Amino acid sequence: MTSPLSPAARSDLLARGYSRRSFGRIATLLAAGATVKALTGSARADILPSGVNFEGVTRLGSNECWTGPFPEAAQAGASSVFQSNRYDPTGHMRDDLIKAASDVEGIPQTHVMTWCGSSDPLARAIVTFCSPTRGLVTADPSYEAGWVAADWLKIPLARVPLSAKNGYKTDVRAMLAADPNAGVYYICSPNNPTGTLTPLRDIAWLVENKPKGSVVLVDEAYIHFSNAPSAVELVAKNKDVVVLRTFSKMFAMAGMRLGLTFARPDLHESMMRYDGKSATAMLPVPAMACGTMSLTMKSAIAARREEMIAARNMTFQHLRKRGIHFIPSDANMFIIDWKKPAAPIKDAFLKQNVLIGRSWPVWPNASRITVGSMDEMKTFCTVLDQIYT
Repeated sequence: MTSPLSPAARSDLLARGYSRRSFGRIATLLAAGATVKALTGSARADILPSGVNFEGVTRLGSNECWTGPFPEAAQAGASSVFQSNRYDPTGHMRDDLIKAASDVEGIPQTHVMTWCGSSDPLARAIVTFCSPTRGLVTADPSYEAGWVAADWLKIPLARVPLSAKNGYKTDVRAMLAADPNAGVYYICSPNNPTGTLTPLRDIAWLVENKPKGSVVLVDEAYIHFSNAPSAVELVAKNKDVVVLRTFSKMFAMAGMRLGLTFARPDLHESMMRYDGKSATAMLPVPAMACGTMSLTMKSAIAARREEMIAARNMTFQHLRKRGIHFIPSDANMFIIDWKKPAAPIKDAFLKQNVLIGRSWPVWPNASRITVGSMDEMKTFCTVLDQIYT
């Protein structure tokens, strides 16, 4: 295919070891086509299995929030629908979103970028800072969109197993040892699927000891479900860090597609050099309105977090009584180790109208369970007792 990449972008890619044959794949990836196609055949098919009527199904499979956006934020989004004939009804909706994020995080507006979700900047960071000679390092298991991008681009990939020895937390020293010359060290914290945190001091250690020219990419999709400090603190110090955020989880906007990144301006500029700024400027009007208000709702965020924790703690207590092994979590999901193949158990849950999450290749006997409402988790426990002996 003919690549739409600019001459400057092509020169940059060639200088970093990509071939001309890569141009079409990179252009496709930046349009989200390759990532979406791959996930449609695997992870997305698990989230949305074909032939399932979701009416009456308890959905604990895709880490969505159990309820809708905060009511006041939803109302702001709904009201904006009537102005959606304009790309930006007020002329400053995107600026308002950036300012709200800047104020909440205590970081300059110059360090905030907007996106339609977080998949684009994740793939874009891999294109920008990795190459055929500078790979990607992640934990295993972890969110695998980066694996898809690396495979698509023929980039070296190192996966560092999570271990019970350190509480299934990402081992940053092992990551550096796995590839001392990587372009991107990707840390999902809290991790998907385990919900375990990587201590900020560990992330800071990796930032200080990684090779020159690389970045630490910190995916904080689930940070609002935890009381842990954010790696945005390192961005504020102008470190080689890019932090990913999405409104799909705590803010319950999965279907509205909105995300943010926090990074130094030069890192953002590098990420944007392949296709200009259209990917960050053209955002859904209702999503911007809903997201901007959501960011400021500190009390509502805290209340929703506590509601999730209560449902999670109840479930953990039930699992302990049953003697079922699970990994304690700081997010709205957790891993159960069934000690036998997980696929038949998932099928048994679905027959009882409960959709649980998938497994990762490294852990075929484990399932990821999303934490839903208290009633949904009680349903989960009831069905668990019926099908698992």
